[in-house]
Amino acid sequence: MDALWLSIVQWLHTIGLHVDAGTARDVAGGVARATQQLDMPGLLALAAALGWASGVRLYAVVFMVGAMGWAGWLPLPPGLAVLQSPMVLAVSGCMLVVEFFADKVPWFDSLWDAVHAFIRVPAGALLAAGVFGADSATMGLVGGLMGGSLAATSLATKMTARAAVNTSPEPFSNWGLSFLEDGLVVGMVWLATQYPVAFGITLAVVLLVSVLLLVVLFKFLRAVLRRLSSLFSGPAKAV
Repeated sequence: MDALWLSIVQWLHTIGLHVDAGTARDVAGGVARATQQLDMPGLLALAAALGWASGVRLYAVVFMVGAMGWAGWLPLPPGLAVLQSPMVLAVSGCMLVVEFFADKVPWFDSLWDAVHAFIRVPAGALLAAGVFGADSATMGLVGGLMGGSLAATSLATKMTARAAVNTSPEPFSNWGLSFLEDGLVVGMVWLATQYPVAFGITLAVVLLVSVLLLVVLFKFLRAVLRRLSSLFSGPAKAV
């Protein structure tokens, strides 16, 4: 960890930013102490975060958690150690970039989500189960069920919200929602790794909002479909 921060300090020096090496070591030591040990609440929070976030941005989650493990910022459980593999980081990083732009294109984003619905939910379950690894079959099963359920919930909310937003002809609301999802994923994963209890409260609020959105947006989409159906059926009745 010290070597990593010293490398960062050297790079900052090359671009004209001078940081004392002792300060860098202190920061590195604080990060190491903060993430030295994941207790059960921390493991549950991480599993829940991976499951929920996978339903929104799977590749971003895989890359972010793997990069945190590779950099030494987060001690990954053995079941997730593969995420810090250079090959996994390279592939997930490339897919992260592809998904970032695909998610900004109206209607194509809904197609992208529909295709990845068969990937995100199982992946969320596997990642959550991987938090507990083979140490506890019971907790692995609990983690998998929790992760898959949270991934399905966040994916359903995302797809419903996108379908509603795509009814608007302008692309700005779509872009804004996409950037909001990007920020939520990063924020939720960070909160789970640093403040598990606060993450649990936040997740409960997010799930409540998701349920409300699903109810409201489902009614909205049903009204839109009914209106479209009446438009197409109107001329036929007139004939």
